[in-house]
Amino acid sequence: MSFVPNRKLFRNSIFRLAMVYAGLFSLSVILIFTFMYWATAGYMKRQTENNIASEHIDLVEIYEQSGLPLLLNVINDRIFQPSSTSSLYLLTDISYQPVVGNLKSWPPPEQTDTPWVSFTYQRNGTQHQGLGQQVLLNNGYHLLVGQDTRELQKLQHLIWDAMLGGVIITLLLALVGGFMMSKTMMHRIEAINKTCHRIIDGDLTQRIAVSGGNDDFDKLIQTLNRMLDQIEELMHGIKQVSDNIAHDLRTPLSRLRRRLDMLRISEQDKDVQELLLDQAINEADGLLATFKALLRISEVESGSRKANFQDLDLVPIVADLVELYEPLAQDKEQQLNWQQPPAPATLCGDRDLLFQALSNILDNAIKYTPALGSIQIELKPQGKQVELSISDSGPGIPVAEQEKVLERFYRLELNRASPGNGLGLSLVAAIINLHQGQIHLTDNHPGLRITLSLPVSS
Repeated sequence: MSFVPNRKLFRNSIFRLAMVYAGLFSLSVILIFTFMYWATAGYMKRQTENNIASEHIDLVEIYEQSGLPLLLNVINDRIFQPSSTSSLYLLTDISYQPVVGNLKSWPPPEQTDTPWVSFTYQRNGTQHQGLGQQVLLNNGYHLLVGQDTRELQKLQHLIWDAMLGGVIITLLLALVGGFMMSKTMMHRIEAINKTCHRIIDGDLTQRIAVSGGNDDFDKLIQTLNRMLDQIEELMHGIKQVSDNIAHDLRTPLSRLRRRLDMLRISEQDKDVQELLLDQAINEADGLLATFKALLRISEVESGSRKANFQDLDLVPIVADLVELYEPLAQDKEQQLNWQQPPAPATLCGDRDLLFQALSNILDNAIKYTPALGSIQIELKPQGKQVELSISDSGPGIPVAEQEKVLERFYRLELNRASPGNGLGLSLVAAIINLHQGQIHLTDNHPGLRITLSLPVSS
């Protein structure tokens, strides 16, 4: 992967955000290093000043209590102690002429208005830096007590250089990290953009590749891929519906046009004309029923009917359904078996839509079950769902076509000659999906078993 900067990278919002965080991180590091410098170098300087002040007070007390001779002896002793190589002492007379000490002269300028003084002095041919505290003693003597601060300054400079290097390294790492992170994010976003452009160009089979890290990007990509699956399925459904409309409605429209032509040129008697007119009206009614069913399915799939959802009991709905269709089953000498459960089956839904879906299923069962056949309705709870199954003893549906009959306009070849438009089970599937349920078709040996699984009310 190349990390050569380009304009596109600098215009990238992720890169700019990374730079903002890099700046904030660097600022926090600078503040931390500043505190560390103050806590180390500053502490050492304050410790040096405290040592100078303590020794200064000690010598002044010796002079005031024991006089000049003892002070001279103490200063000489301390000068020649091996552990006091950094200590500085100078005692001068009233004219600043040295009396005793390891400094050759009083540091210029000769200030008497402040106790603290910073100065330079020569030692072994090398210039040194010192910090001292001065005081005017009785009889005009001047006392300067200090320490060599050359090593302290070296240590302070060393700490400062280390902190400066740390800040520079932090800035470089933040810049490189932000650059690499932005480059990686841009690579993944560019992959999404390329896939989306291919989809826009018409290839609905394209999907965005996941990295396998299961991060937020992967979760977003998985959601987008599921959305693309749904869009592809809907587009496939629209294409299939268009093809089926062109195929299934072409025949009735052709018949309608032929009858209208016959009616226009017919020289038959009035009875024949009325027959042709009735047939044309029936064809038109069939076409209107088909489009009404399509509109009904579209309305259900849009989710607008969810506004009518309320808690309801499925048991009385099934009971009303059995009462409505029982005379039709008796006319065909069929047995319609229904055992009402003792407990209610409460769920949240639209009563009219559920009644419509169950009516379509039961109507098909009675329609395709032969005389003396049986139809079984079962309603039972299954954990957080309620299952409703309608079984018949008809010819059934081949396993390979059980899922296809849920598509719009799909009809088995054996049933194409019978009345219908192939939208009944499509409407059932749309209603069950609206209620967040599932529909399963299985063999009943013989016949077909349709099972609806609907979530119960919480």
